[in-house]
Amino acid sequence: MFWRGLIGYLPANIVQGVVGVLTLLFFTRLLSAEQFGQYALAFSIMSIAHVGVFTWLEAAMARFWAAQTTEAEMRSHFATLYRYFAVLLAVYVPVAASLVWVWPLQPDLKAAVAIGLTGVPVRSAYNLIQERRRASGSVAAAASLDMAVTIGAFLVGLAAVAMGAGGSAPLIGLALVPFMAALIFTPGEHRRGQRGVVRRSRARDYARYGYPVAASLILALVLSSTDRLVLAAFLDEAAVGAYHAGYSLANRTLDVIFIWLGAASGPALVMALERGGASALRTAAREQASTFLLIALPAAAGLALVAQPLAQLVIGEQLRDTAAAVTPLIALSALMAGLTTYYFHQAFTLSRRTGLLLQAMAIPAAVNLLLNLVLVPRMGVMGAALATAISYGVGAVASWGLGRGAISLPVPWDALVRCGLASIIMAVAVAQMPALGGIQELLTKAGVGIVVYAVAAWLLNAADVRGHGSRVLKIFQARWAA
Repeated sequence: MFWRGLIGYLPANIVQGVVGVLTLLFFTRLLSAEQFGQYALAFSIMSIAHVGVFTWLEAAMARFWAAQTTEAEMRSHFATLYRYFAVLLAVYVPVAASLVWVWPLQPDLKAAVAIGLTGVPVRSAYNLIQERRRASGSVAAAASLDMAVTIGAFLVGLAAVAMGAGGSAPLIGLALVPFMAALIFTPGEHRRGQRGVVRRSRARDYARYGYPVAASLILALVLSSTDRLVLAAFLDEAAVGAYHAGYSLANRTLDVIFIWLGAASGPALVMALERGGASALRTAAREQASTFLLIALPAAAGLALVAQPLAQLVIGEQLRDTAAAVTPLIALSALMAGLTTYYFHQAFTLSRRTGLLLQAMAIPAAVNLLLNLVLVPRMGVMGAALATAISYGVGAVASWGLGRGAISLPVPWDALVRCGLASIIMAVAVAQMPALGGIQELLTKAGVGIVVYAVAAWLLNAADVRGHGSRVLKIFQARWAA
């Protein structure tokens, strides 16, 4: 299931990566630094509201789908989730509207926040559809819808910029296109719960599982958003925009990789545990962790090595110097965050001991807030980047330690050493190349880095890359034969 998902979700994540680059390429040029900062702040507020209100339902859809063994249980599963979604929606709308009304924000920022908060329940309805598809192994359907929504949101955002929406423009796309998808597909999902019994006991189980997940994600958002809020307090919105551009350049690139890996690995681990027990889980987890290292470790190193030419190509002139400066530290942060979220945190969700997940996220969130308050006044945006890198490192260690008390997921030390050595060989080779600037330097260094890493990893058999290559080849051969 893991490798089928890995291959099936690849096109969707390529699209996400390309659109992420295009988002920076266009919006950092079409919007002023202040407008881009308004978008960054509103996006952070939107994300916190989404996670705080609706994410526990999405987490329950993902985790409990495989545990339903009869048609009646499955109908009850859907009926319960959608009934409580409706209840939350009825509460959320007036509360969010009142908050926007009374919040004393500058008018353009208030408009961006209002649009972001409007999109929260829409995106949750869309996420419920996608979580069901991923949990059930409907890879092609989930990937196709994701590509359509990603491209559509970007194009609508561009149109909104052309119409003068300013910092609100990207958020309009993020709200309108998922709304259209939810309008089309939610009725079919809701029908899966027809004649299903809404059970409070089931909802309590979902809430006990999902709310700690949501709370931990809020802490994760605090961890990833505190720097922007502190920068806004001590500096200005332009500084927030410049930092967000650099943060997005590195973090979004690696996040796309981890989302791709996680979309395939999460459901596969749940299925392994529910259908094969602890032994099957350990086998699947070791294979997946090794694959994570094989792909993500060189990606993070590569981003750090090409930070300057990448920023020259993608980021607008007014923001690019700051973006290039923070990219290496944010790449390290994104690597730690991805391994923590998509691997170490699986110990808490698989064991359903999500209270430990909350503890694991509280530690780096507190460290991040403290470090930002200390470093930002002294070092500006570089202080925010350094605080983020240290905090995610602390979070990885804390999650690994606490996770051992839930379900002990193996750490593939051999794969870590071999992938690390191959990445070092790649970095040495790339570092010897001249700084040509712009797209020429980016393509040359990226091409050499990919080739050198691929050869080194193959010779070292890092993360059993030879075995993985044979497995992927067999999957493609089976598809071609069909």
